[in-house]
Amino acid sequence: MNPAIKRIDSDETLPEAVDVVVVGGGIIGTCAAYYLAQRGHSVALVEKGYLGCEQSSRTWGWCRQQNRDRREMPLAILSLRLWDAFNGEIGSDVGFRRTGLVYATDDEKQLAGWAAWRPVAEEFNVDTHMLTGAEAAALIPENKRKWIGGVHSVADGRGSPELSVPVIGEGARKFGATIHQDCAARSLELENGRVAAVVTEKGRIRTQAVVCAGGAWASRFVRPVGVRFPQACVRQTALRTKPMANLGEVLYCPDFAMTRRLDGSYTIAISGKATLEVTPRGIRYAREFMPQFIERLKAVNLSVSGSFFKGPDSLQAMVSNDPTIFEKCRVLDPAPKQKLIDEMIRNVQQTYPDIGGVDVDHAWGAYIDSTPDAVPVISKTDIGGLVVAAGSSGHGFGLGPGIATLAVDLATDADPCVDPVAFRVNRFADGSKIEVGSL
Repeated sequence: MNPAIKRIDSDETLPEAVDVVVVGGGIIGTCAAYYLAQRGHSVALVEKGYLGCEQSSRTWGWCRQQNRDRREMPLAILSLRLWDAFNGEIGSDVGFRRTGLVYATDDEKQLAGWAAWRPVAEEFNVDTHMLTGAEAAALIPENKRKWIGGVHSVADGRGSPELSVPVIGEGARKFGATIHQDCAARSLELENGRVAAVVTEKGRIRTQAVVCAGGAWASRFVRPVGVRFPQACVRQTALRTKPMANLGEVLYCPDFAMTRRLDGSYTIAISGKATLEVTPRGIRYAREFMPQFIERLKAVNLSVSGSFFKGPDSLQAMVSNDPTIFEKCRVLDPAPKQKLIDEMIRNVQQTYPDIGGVDVDHAWGAYIDSTPDAVPVISKTDIGGLVVAAGSSGHGFGLGPGIATLAVDLATDADPCVDPVAFRVNRFADGSKIEVGSL
């Protein structure tokens, strides 16, 4: 089931030519269109479905520095500043709040892992504090768990997956961008090794620069022009409750995570309960993903499902260059797993036995596009003017504004906002050691 999200109108007329075409209307692509237009570039954003329809509306909504991989920290710091700025710049509420994040655990190993991140926090001056069991319990109202400790990440916050992307899209249009939904980008046209145009199902747009922010579809989109981007999808399940008693703004614990939404409902999920589906694309890039698979073997289940035959990981996507494949799947919408839904509800009720039950509004499945090292790709390619910004590995919502800013810098040959070396796409092919990042 598709999660509820604000919908906005499309621009009717496709432009003949723009400075930059952005492919993909998730948080990264929409923010890229926003920053391009804000800087005075003409930009068209094309999306095969509707803004935020895939992972960007299925996320927890966390915007955090806490427990980030060190390579992502400059983007995390930048992104929080950019999240803060949206409301004033756009004149509308994007739903971001600096609520702080509370982590609590009854697992000694998990607590030690959080403590081990302290040097990164100190290096980047992150306002975060280790908690005793009593301190953790004090920050989590009415719970019946016996916590041994936790973390309070004071300056972090959460966005609104049902609101943020479309409102930012409206902001991009305010600065002059055009937005084209139900308009799949089919292929790139090249001249002398450079981007010359984007061919969409509704026509051709001449351009000299493209930001490919296609999420799970990015690898398939750039493959026909010779760009090798190892990517795989991990399937997860989440649910949204109906408005309920306030149990805190944002909580992470070993067997569930809860994020309070603006209307008083909660998003509930479980970390480390992902399913890695055996697919042709996964097999193709198995060598690159092997270090991550070995490291996270206990946290990932293997399965074979319909994604073997349909979607960005499918056999058709691997063996065919059919340019209409993207419009054949407007919204990648895997079914949620009922077993996980039941487990989430049971875990929440055991922690809060006095709430009288969890009333589920709806649940959904999601495909999280991942890289072999769980760090995003934000990179120029061997095709002049083509920048890839994808593979966020579940971190894309919170990091989206920063990822987009770096992608825009690269696409327009501006000075990069952060060092892009760690995010280059050819790190998987140049002999560099694959160092698997944080979840």
